[in-house]
Amino acid sequence: MENGFRVYNCDPLKEKERQDFTEGGIGYVEMLFRCNYLAVVGGGKNPRYPPNKVMVWDDLKKKHVIELEFSSDVKAVKLRRDRIVVVLENVIKVYTFTQNPQQLHVFETAPNNQGLCVLCPNSNNSLLAFPARKLGHVQIVDLANTEKPPLDIAGHETALSCIALNLQGTKLATTSEKGTLIRVFDTSSGQQLHELRRGANNAHIYW
Repeated sequence: MENGFRVYNCDPLKEKERQDFTEGGIGYVEMLFRCNYLAVVGGGKNPRYPPNKVMVWDDLKKKHVIELEFSSDVKAVKLRRDRIVVVLENVIKVYTFTQNPQQLHVFETAPNNQGLCVLCPNSNNSLLAFPARKLGHVQIVDLANTEKPPLDIAGHETALSCIALNLQGTKLATTSEKGTLIRVFDTSSGQQLHELRRGANNAHIYW
């Protein structure tokens, strides 16, 4: 938005919170569950914050409490209570969710302008999924055990357009830029469980 952000409850649909800024716009917002912390990135014609910075906003204090700066524009941010995951064009960086975040991991990806990345919200499962360096592949890493080799899943022959985990982190769904197939995989073995075809014509799939 050009002047702030809004927080909505989906069911029933109702605006729960709004924050208006007079100094500039917001291009990306990620909320930590249903609590007062949000990761925001500047955007629009007059960004409030530089697009290469992640600002963690405390909606109780009405100010940002954490700031992370990068050498390139931020494509996406994912949050859970113990981690901040920042998606850049060709790399993903993982930090502790503390007052002074410490960098823990760096993962290289395929060109990822869409900021594709999904972090399992389950406190008992620390899986992180993102585009692998090979076209159409997904890489899954366990942030609780990074010494374990990452799982590489050959999802599609063309570039990915969407990836999603179920709440438990046991299943991964993927689509490609063609948008004709949705595939579902087991996250422990990488085995394909389902293939859903939505049609023969190309389409953009969102979720």
